[in-house]
Amino acid sequence: MSDSSWGAPSQAGQAGYWGPTVGGPVQGAVTAGPAYDAPEAQQTRPMPSVPDVPAYGGDQDDDPMPDAPQPVPVPKKTAGRDLSAAIGVGVGLGVVILASLFVVKAVFVGVVAVAVVVGLWELTSRLQERKGIKAPLVPLAVGGAAMVVAGYASDAEGAWVAMAFTALAVLVWRMTQPPEGYLKDVTAGVFAAFYVPFLATFVAMMLTADDGAWRVLTFLVLTVVSDTGAYAVGWRFGKHKLAPRISPGKTREGLLGAIAFAMVAGALCMQFLIDDGAWWQGLVLGLAVAGSATLGDLGESMIKRDLGIKDMGTLLPGHGGIMDRLDSLLPTAPVVWLLLVAFVGS
Repeated sequence: MSDSSWGAPSQAGQAGYWGPTVGGPVQGAVTAGPAYDAPEAQQTRPMPSVPDVPAYGGDQDDDPMPDAPQPVPVPKKTAGRDLSAAIGVGVGLGVVILASLFVVKAVFVGVVAVAVVVGLWELTSRLQERKGIKAPLVPLAVGGAAMVVAGYASDAEGAWVAMAFTALAVLVWRMTQPPEGYLKDVTAGVFAAFYVPFLATFVAMMLTADDGAWRVLTFLVLTVVSDTGAYAVGWRFGKHKLAPRISPGKTREGLLGAIAFAMVAGALCMQFLIDDGAWWQGLVLGLAVAGSATLGDLGESMIKRDLGIKDMGTLLPGHGGIMDRLDSLLPTAPVVWLLLVAFVGS
């Protein structure tokens, strides 16, 4: 979820953070140079010439009409994204996910593994471009895909074993290069292995239950509804910033919208989609999802602030990259898996 989705974006704050655009300086900014640095700059500026002919078409003896004050335009609230492209891509992704989820479970596991590999590629690419950190992608991609498959085939034990071997592979793979920067590279590699594939493994683990497809659907619906509630309420009513230093677009009103929407959706999903589920369990589940999705969104916003980027990638028009769509889903997956196991068993 992007930073502009919880309220009206602060144009001044964003311009000050991201700096000048590629096409030129920011409108209204003072151009650096000797003419503006010298103390006499205001004194040496030429005065504008006054036209001899009256500007309003009257006779020469008529006094010109004074300039009418021009109203200051009020900036309109915008979503900050190409909504048509975002909706089209979102619908396409939803069709692929639902078709694979309810037709062949193994295909859905493959979709999760592909998303994990692409997310790892985006994350490691941005780390290298912006920080010079070279987290080894090959062992991460292979280990990440194996982690998702192991979680589906062997549950939590398989996921932990695959995670351990992936971390070991990262340590060994990096030894083939010079020792300078070894510690930061392997640290980033282990972090990436935990952040993307290991958290995604809990989605595959949900799928192993008898009603696994409905559990995964509940997880996806609650996360999307939470983001939608935050966007709708924050864009319309958002005034008080939630975490301005991390994500200036998010508001407290948006968080309340996320909680309300997710709790209602959670009650409906637990009552009608999950075997032996109860509506009050859905209220708890929705509250937890709103909290974890918000923290996940803020967590990736913190990463992007540190890297100095707006999006993790450009693969999905209107959305950014795969990681920009996984930011809320990844930390929410273990929360939903754990609560569903506690409420209705595995």
